[in-house]
Order: sequence, then C-alpha cells, then structure tokens
Amino acid sequence: MIRIATYNVHKCRGMDRRVSVARITEVVARIDADILAVQEILRGEDGGAMGADQVRALAASLGYQFAFGETRKHRGAAYGNATFSRFPITLNQNYDITWRHRERRGCLRTDVQTGAGETLHIYNVHLGTSMFERPHQVGRLLSEEVLNRRSLRGPRLVMGDFNDWTRSVAASLMGSDFESVDLKLLGRRHTYPGILPMLHLDHFYYDKALRLMAFSLHRSKLALIASDHLPLVAEFELAARGTTARPSTAAGRRDGPTA
Repeated sequence: MIRIATYNVHKCRGMDRRVSVARITEVVARIDADILAVQEILRGEDGGAMGADQVRALAASLGYQFAFGETRKHRGAAYGNATFSRFPITLNQNYDITWRHRERRGCLRTDVQTGAGETLHIYNVHLGTSMFERPHQVGRLLSEEVLNRRSLRGPRLVMGDFNDWTRSVAASLMGSDFESVDLKLLGRRHTYPGILPMLHLDHFYYDKALRLMAFSLHRSKLALIASDHLPLVAEFELAARGTTARPSTAAGRRDGPTA
C-alpha cells in the first residue's frame, strides 16, 4: 500500500496570514504520506519569511527526497510545485503549461521507484483559474510530450490544484484517460478555502493499473488554519501485482533530500 497526498500550501501562509513552514510540516507529518505533491511553495534563500527555502526545510524536517519545478518568481524566490518522496526519485522534469498571457503554470513529473523495479510516474499539477485556459492546459497534459509519452512504463498519477469545482471540460478530458476519485464518498468534500471550505479544487486522477483502496480529506484543526487549502490523501496498490510495501520512515530519512 502506498499513501499519497496533494496539498496546496499557499506559500505556507495560513488563514491567519501568518507564514509558518513549521505548521505546514506538522500537518504533513500527521498525514504520514509516502509521496506528497505540494503546490504554491517557495525555494529562496534561507532567513527571510517569504524568501525562505520552504521546500528544503520541509524535506529536511521529515526525511523526504524532493523534486522542485519552478513556475515563476515570487519576491525574488523561486515559486512552484514540489514533490516529496520516501521512495528513491529516479527522474524529474518540469513542463510549462501556461496558456497565452495568463499567469505561468506548471506540471512537475517525478518518477519514483517503489521496489522490485516498479516505477510510479507522479504528475504534480497547478492549473489556471480561468475556465477558458484549463481545457488548453489539460490538452497539453494529455499530449505525447507529457502524460502520453511512449517511453512511460509505469502507472501514472496526476494530482494537484486543478482550480476546477465543476464538471468542466478539463475534468471530462482527464476522465477520458484516467480514473477519478469519487468525491461523493467524502462526507466533507470541499478543500477551499481552508477554515470554511466551500469549493472542491484539488483532485486525483490515476491509471487503471492502480487500485484505489482508501481516500480521505485531512481536516484537522491545524490543517484548517495552516493553509487556504486542505490536503487530500489516497492509498493505492498496484492492481496487477497486489500490495506494494510502504517504505520505513527511517529508510526515507537516510536517503535525504535531493534537488
């Protein structure tokens, strides 16, 4: 079994407007995910509230390896998506999915080796806020350059902040190639804004080679205030081969973070 989470951390700025990497780290520690896809996180110089290297701080605190994909600069710091893993990271690649003159957006591919030569292709996505740009961005994702590369050999997982709370064209396009988690199974399915969620913006899409075993919305008191999104957590196993063992936390810490 592999536990995977997606979490938009909003530059580690909480609903109380306080920036705290430590608070986000505590939320992530409670989730105890083997793989974590994070959006809106900073890689800057250590020492400043908005310029701090939030990626490395979170990875070092929890013993994750990581990959980072920059989409733009924010007050001088690199800003974008980061994927954290207890499994070894074998490859990472960042794709520009910006549409026209809208805000720059990215998709970070991270390949992790789960054991016995099995590779998971993790795609960490942050789509645009306009209903007109998302179909174009999803079309780019589903191209032979990104999600449908002929060289891909393992199952694909696409997750992140899709900025999509309706059954839009973007969701329909993704649903044609991937399974989607049935969010109606959740008692509280909204993920945004944090303390009083009213919209569901965060999603999981996955290959049929994966079997969804469990899915939940992490709604602790701390998570309600730590960011303007709530984390989503899913557990999968490989359908063809049965259960894939989770790595030990200690083993993940020995690997250490990688850029």
